[in-house]
Amino acid sequence: MTREISLGANRLGGGNPLFLIAGPCVIEGEVHARKIAEQVARIAGDAGVPYIYKASYDKANRSSVTSFRGPGLKEGLRILRKIKEDLKLPILSDIHDAAQAAPAAEVCDILQIPAFLSRQTDLLEAAGKTGRIVNVKKAQFLSPWEMGNVAEKIAVTGNSKIMLTERGASFGYQNLVVDMRSFPILEKIGYPVVFDVTHAVQLPGGQGNASGGQPEFIEPLARAGVAAGVDGIFLETHENPAAALSDGPNALPLSQLPALLKRLKELSTVVRRWSVQ
Repeated sequence: MTREISLGANRLGGGNPLFLIAGPCVIEGEVHARKIAEQVARIAGDAGVPYIYKASYDKANRSSVTSFRGPGLKEGLRILRKIKEDLKLPILSDIHDAAQAAPAAEVCDILQIPAFLSRQTDLLEAAGKTGRIVNVKKAQFLSPWEMGNVAEKIAVTGNSKIMLTERGASFGYQNLVVDMRSFPILEKIGYPVVFDVTHAVQLPGGQGNASGGQPEFIEPLARAGVAAGVDGIFLETHENPAAALSDGPNALPLSQLPALLKRLKELSTVVRRWSVQ
């Protein structure tokens, strides 16, 4: 069983209830970001699932130089702060550079390290030194047992508030697969384990100048991850994925979230009951 992390009134990991990290891939505007936050918060509340709002102020690793990246650090953090204060939600966002860690930590409860940057020592140490929870996405090219070295780079700063996120491994060109063995391996490292189910169905660069996706596999993979005992589910959702400005092809339509979350909650309750027997 993983160690427990406190986040306000919620407890993440350690056998506590399944939690949800969800929101749009990128901040598309203040009105849209807030609308998604309000709707997902209501859905998660109805399902009895602790909720963390996520949205990126900058997507620095887009496929094309012409791709939408978001409002940037200053404006993005202003929007996230407003959502946090008005809706009383914990906030997660990515950082891409060590210099972003301190300003992002003033607003974000969780700093996320993107998969492509998960071995960048300076970035990991800077995030750790903020004292915030650090969620590291496992790179597509890393094995799950290598994440122990990644976590150690944060832990040496004195910060043990770490989460490890599986998002699939590269399988040939422009395809990802999820090895279900990864979840118990990551759990043995000792930190809460999250499954980024929507990025796991991504087809990186699959549309030439943008990534594709296979959203029809979101639910079966999510169910499999919960059955394997993950502590949290990460997913990106949008009311109209076809019109999303980033990662729409692998986003979950918002209309499908209530039913999916209800099923995951039920499954998680059974799995947690088994784990303590």
